[in-house]
Amino acid sequence: MAKPLGNRNKGLSKSVEERALSKKMEDDQKKRPAGPAPYFHKDCISNILIWLPLESLSSSRFVCKPWYNIINSRTFIDSHFRRSESVLIFLKSVSRGRSYPYSRPDPFAMTSMPEEQGNTFSVEVALLQSNLNTVPIFGPHVTGSSSKFFIQFMEFKEGKIKVGKYNVSCLGNIRATCNGLILLDNHVKKGLIVMNPVTRKLLTLPLGTLCNYHKESYGFALNHVTGDYKLVHLFRDEFEYVTCETLDLATRSWRAVNGPSFGLFNWFGHSPVSAIGALHWIPQLDNSDFIVSMEVENERFHCIPLPHRCTTHDRVMEMGGLLCFVTHEDLNIDIWNLKSVPEGIWTKQYSITKGSLIDMVPLFSLRISGDVIFRRKEDGSFHAYDFKSEVMREFEMDKERNLSSGSYLPHVNSLLSWTPSHHMSD
Repeated sequence: MAKPLGNRNKGLSKSVEERALSKKMEDDQKKRPAGPAPYFHKDCISNILIWLPLESLSSSRFVCKPWYNIINSRTFIDSHFRRSESVLIFLKSVSRGRSYPYSRPDPFAMTSMPEEQGNTFSVEVALLQSNLNTVPIFGPHVTGSSSKFFIQFMEFKEGKIKVGKYNVSCLGNIRATCNGLILLDNHVKKGLIVMNPVTRKLLTLPLGTLCNYHKESYGFALNHVTGDYKLVHLFRDEFEYVTCETLDLATRSWRAVNGPSFGLFNWFGHSPVSAIGALHWIPQLDNSDFIVSMEVENERFHCIPLPHRCTTHDRVMEMGGLLCFVTHEDLNIDIWNLKSVPEGIWTKQYSITKGSLIDMVPLFSLRISGDVIFRRKEDGSFHAYDFKSEVMREFEMDKERNLSSGSYLPHVNSLLSWTPSHHMSD
C-alpha cells in the first residue's frame, strides 16, 4: 500500500534536515582550531630536553611555562651537569680602547659574535650598575686597570678544538673554578666574585687577607656533606708561615683555621685540584715528594707521600671521581690513583708508553670520555690519550695556538648556581 503523501513529504524533509545538520557539523569541525597537543608527562619532556646542548635551552625554556619550570628545576640542572663534558676556561686579552657595552643579551647566549659588537656582558659594568649609589662609574680603580679580558673556553671534540665564547669581559684574573662556577678578582671594589659565566649570575665576596699575588693560593670546592661551596685561601704571612682561612658561600665571611705544618709549602704556582672530598696542592716547583691535601668537610690538612718524585711536567688531577697523579717515569707516563685522603695509598692504574712523551704536560681529564688532555711544552699543541685504543692523538686547531692570557683551568659549562636550590631565577 502506498504511503500517504503527507508522510512521504515529512520523511523527505527530515532527510534534508539531517543532511544539512551533518554538513554544518563537518563545516564547524573544519573551522574549529586544532586541539591541544598530546599530553606528555613532565618526566618524558625532561628526558628529551636533557639531550639539548646548553645554548639551545635558552629558547626551549620559553616554549611554555611547564618547560620553563623543568629547565630551571634543580633536578634538571643537576642531570644536565652530569651529562656535560668538561672544557678548559681561559682569559683572552683584548684592547682597552673600546668602550664598555651596557647591553645585556640572553643570559644563555654562548655565540661567536664579533668582539667589536656591543653585546658583551661586562662583569664590572654589571657590578657598577648594581651599586650606582655607592660606587662612581668608571672610577680610577676601574679605568686604571691595565688589562681587559674576554672569558672563553676550549671544547675538545672529534679530534678538533673549538673555541667558544660567553661574550663576557672582565678586568680580573680567574683564581679558581668549581663545577660551573669561577672565582674572579673584583676590580670595582676590593674583593672577589663568584660567577657562572653561562647564566651570568654574580655574587660579590669580601677579599681574603691581603697578600702578595705570588704568595697565596685560592681553592674552590663543594662540600658534599652540606651541599655548600667553600673557598680556601692559603697565604704566606709576614713571618713566612703559611696560614689558612676559609669562606662558606652561605655565610660570605672569612674565618681562620689551622693551616698546614710549617715548611711544607715552598711555592704556590699550581692551582689546587678538588677531588675525593679534598683540595690538593703540589707544594714545590720541582722534585716534590708529597702533596698537601685539605679535607673540605673537617678542614684538616694532610701530607701525602707521592709514589714517585714530582717533576716540572707532572701534575695531579681529578679523573673518574678519583685523584690522579700523572708522572713522567723514564720515557713513559704513569698514572696513579688515590681513593682516600686519610689512607693515602696510591695505586698504579695506567702506563702510557707510545709516542714522544717527555714534554707532555697533563692538563685535565674529560669527564665523559675519560681521555686525558696534554699540552706539549715545545710547540703548545694539545693532545688526548684514549685509554681504550691506547693512542695519543693531536687535536686540530683552526686558530692560533697562544690563545690564553694566563693559565687554562678545567671547567664545566652548566646552569649550576651556588645556592642550595640551584635555581637561576633566585
